Amino acid sequence: MKHAVIFDLDGTLLDTLEDLRSAVNAALSLRGLPPRSTQEVRQFVGNGIRNLMRRALPAGTEEAEIDAALSDFKQYYAAHIHDSTVPYDGIPELLTSLRRRGIRVGVLSNKIDSASQQLIRHFFPGKIDVVFGEHAGIPRKPDPTSCKLVMEQLGVKPEEVLYVGDSGVDMQTARNAGLTAAGVTWGFRDREELIQNGAEYLVDVPAQILDILDR
Repeated sequence: MKHAVIFDLDGTLLDTLEDLRSAVNAALSLRGLPPRSTQEVRQFVGNGIRNLMRRALPAGTEEAEIDAALSDFKQYYAAHIHDSTVPYDGIPELLTSLRRRGIRVGVLSNKIDSASQQLIRHFFPGKIDVVFGEHAGIPRKPDPTSCKLVMEQLGVKPEEVLYVGDSGVDMQTARNAGLTAAGVTWGFRDREELIQNGAEYLVDVPAQILDILDR
């Protein structure tokens, strides 16, 4: 039986894509570079914001310039973190249902921890037990280290956890940590990527997660 759900954040609980794109393009504009499209940014996200910025910049950009662009990205994003960001339809209701059932809920993201915490406080106050974003010195997903830390804080064992995410990175994270993996189809990646990376369930609407927990 499952006693906890660990969610990815971007593309799973929240549609953050337009705010990420705006921050990327603000950093590019400062360098006289053309903007990136929503579809391009959709493919760039998932492995932390430094990799996002690296992918958005021209190939071969020096590390120092990536660092400078990342700094500009962070400054812009901090000021515009939820200008366009919204929860996906059905997510607030799902979290309420999980709370009523006594299911523990964690969020694990490759987004920087301060931004992850800020978004959860803004959109889902009182509905999430543990939030864990990118921390210096802790490997990002799909390394299972951070996932195991979240499980420790939730007080659950791997067999008691359903992991829910929208990308191959998420499905790999679940597999690496020994968790049941559910891939959501409303996020930033397609069904094929989820299946190829080990999704045991595909979820088309949030309420289906409750059905999985009942099995």
